[in-house]
Amino acid sequence: MDKLDGMSMDIEQTEKEKLKAVFPQCFAEGKLDIDKLLSLCGEYIDNDFEKYKFEWHGKTESLRLAQKRSTGTLRPCPEESVHFDDTQNLYIEGDNLEVLKLLQTSYYRKVKMIYIDPPYNTGNDFVYADDFADPMARYKEVTQQTTKSNPETMGRYHTNWLNMMYPRLRLAANLLRDDGVIFISIDDNEVTNLRKVCDEVFGEENYVATLVYDKNRKNDAKYFSVGHEYMLVYFKSAATINELGLIFRANKEGIDEVKKEFDRLRKLYNDDWDKVNEGLKALYASWDKDDERKPLARFTKVDEHGPYRDDGNISWPGGGGPKYPVIHPVTGKPCKVPDAGWRFPNPERMQEEINNGRVVFGADETTLPRIRRNLFESDKQVMRSVTFSYAQTATLEFIKIFDNARVFENPKSVDDLKKLVEYVTSKDDNDVILDFFSGSATTAHAVMQLNAEDGGCRRFICVQLPELCDEKSEAYKAGYKNICEIGKERIRRAGAKILAEAEEANRQVKLGEEEKPLPDVGFKVFKLDTSNIKLWDGTPVSEEDYQIVLNRMNDMIDSIKNDRTDMDVVYEIMLKMGVPLTYPVLPIEIDGVKAYSVGEDGLLMICLDAGITTETIEQLADYAPAKIIIAESCFADVSAMRNAHYVLRDRKIELKLI
Repeated sequence: MDKLDGMSMDIEQTEKEKLKAVFPQCFAEGKLDIDKLLSLCGEYIDNDFEKYKFEWHGKTESLRLAQKRSTGTLRPCPEESVHFDDTQNLYIEGDNLEVLKLLQTSYYRKVKMIYIDPPYNTGNDFVYADDFADPMARYKEVTQQTTKSNPETMGRYHTNWLNMMYPRLRLAANLLRDDGVIFISIDDNEVTNLRKVCDEVFGEENYVATLVYDKNRKNDAKYFSVGHEYMLVYFKSAATINELGLIFRANKEGIDEVKKEFDRLRKLYNDDWDKVNEGLKALYASWDKDDERKPLARFTKVDEHGPYRDDGNISWPGGGGPKYPVIHPVTGKPCKVPDAGWRFPNPERMQEEINNGRVVFGADETTLPRIRRNLFESDKQVMRSVTFSYAQTATLEFIKIFDNARVFENPKSVDDLKKLVEYVTSKDDNDVILDFFSGSATTAHAVMQLNAEDGGCRRFICVQLPELCDEKSEAYKAGYKNICEIGKERIRRAGAKILAEAEEANRQVKLGEEEKPLPDVGFKVFKLDTSNIKLWDGTPVSEEDYQIVLNRMNDMIDSIKNDRTDMDVVYEIMLKMGVPLTYPVLPIEIDGVKAYSVGEDGLLMICLDAGITTETIEQLADYAPAKIIIAESCFADVSAMRNAHYVLRDRKIELKLI
């Protein structure tokens, strides 16, 4: 029978097992022979130490820190949550390094998109001073102190920042799906170092772009008033994205509105294209000439393929193209051939384009055909590398949520993040979006807003260190003691507004339209803490202090800490057994013994009550869970525990003890 040890996923062992499965010949007595591995890959030791690599003091230690198992857990906090039992969204308070470790088992390669806005290392931002020996003890200290400075006069100015970012990015990379994307905001101070670190973590071949966007300008700048920041973009695997042929969808204002109206009118007029065209023209004409939607949603005619423009040159660029016959669909005669030849290389390809409605013919064969540009197909386009959201606008939108109180400085734009989320995620695939430097929770706001607009079912996970607010700040005066309190309140307020607007929109749907599903505006709050499961205190003692050892042994009879609730333990078991924290937990009772069924299909059965007998085990097994987890001290006697092993083995149910 296995026992849960209260530790997070062993990343080093997991990686070693994957390597051993592919290269078993490179292991001897359980240890990796790196020279043999390199030689199998065509790399041979040549004693050339002058190789290109990015190094800094503490890099190796920070990597070890990323792979050091966590002794923490995430404790549920229903009283600070919204729709705790039903929501698919998470808000986690805690040091993101430890939280990322704890998420490894449940969310390994399940995250579609990561967005982070880490400290920019301006000299005043909080720098996460990690402790290799005891990260959880360090976290307890951090939550009781104000932010620290990292001035340029400090010799380890860049080193401190790199040691903070490197282990977190390594852990984040594990969570991304193979078709996942990460976006990282940064400014001039560390953009060069961040690019080098990301090239190492994600692979230089997976670099996509460096986006540029607006920020507030400083009038006291020494030489130039820099008005922009950056956003690095990396794929988890460019090869996977190319292999799958994924095309991200750029947000094109207006096209979605035309599509919505087209579907309504088509249904209303039973494919009478003249009436559909007339209705769409009326919608288009209702937009002001300076409206940003107008140039993107331009069209001239409508048919079963949707709105289109027939303004494309069908000639081969530069001349010298093929000149095969193309038959006019009405007259049955060969069409006029362009002097430069047809744009498409052969008759088969031309016919494919015709069948797909991408070629428009004239009244007869004497008029040169045109390439038609289908409006609904043109939304598959790349996103511009420069966004134009004005930072001050984002600030004004944020303070409006908080009744004009300026409780957070320089929040990111909801519209900008919403565009990014829409660009790389699908509204129908339950895509997970992670932000582990959550700040004011703009990412959560953007996900909820987008889901409300397109009926999507995306989910967010926000992680934020509960940094204390300065007592002189507007946030503190408004009653917010730390950043997490601001973030949670922002989600509550924004969510309530978004839900109200969605309900109102559904009340005003037009004939032929369907109501959109209401967005999930809830979130489960979890807080980082030490494990609920007691760990053996191995601190050395002298021979005279045998009573201390005896007390330690007595204390370990009950493996669960006295000040923890059943739900604390249930969620720790879920977390460390790879079950997402959003799975439903249903309390049940069997012969006066309480148990918890996890997952709609009875994935886990957890029992923490005392007095468990063989009969209790048999009744728990009747629910046919995949695994049953029981606190060792809860068995009525040794015989009951021994019988549990055989009963569940015969039922092919795995038993784990805590």
